[in-house]
Amino acid sequence: MPSYSIGQAAALLCVSPETVRRWADAGRLPSLRAPDGTWSVDGAALAAFATGRAAGLHPVPGRAAATSVRNAFPGIVTAVRADEVAAQVEIQSGPHRIVSVVTRESVEELGIAVGVSVTARIKSTEVHVDLPG
Repeated sequence: MPSYSIGQAAALLCVSPETVRRWADAGRLPSLRAPDGTWSVDGAALAAFATGRAAGLHPVPGRAAATSVRNAFPGIVTAVRADEVAAQVEIQSGPHRIVSVVTRESVEELGIAVGVSVTARIKSTEVHVDLPG
């Protein structure tokens, strides 16, 4: 199972490292101290925290794209459901839940599992834009 540094967890949650440290100190986000003194967060615990935090949150500030793909959403895998051929992968990207269906082979080759940091890249010929009602 992957683990993340305080800085990596902060980037995935779209908050500052100081905020993650405060959450860890308060016991809201489980963390572990390594023998070298660094702190880490278990990937599965971070996925659960991100999912819980996303419900009803204020909007997360956007980030500049590091690629020419405009629809890129960094996040953490919160669930994987696979059968013999396909897999459904759920990703929490800030307050956004993204669900993708990919081949089981891709999930296995890429090592996609709960707690793994990923980027969802979305290309679509149809995009619906709604205004708040």
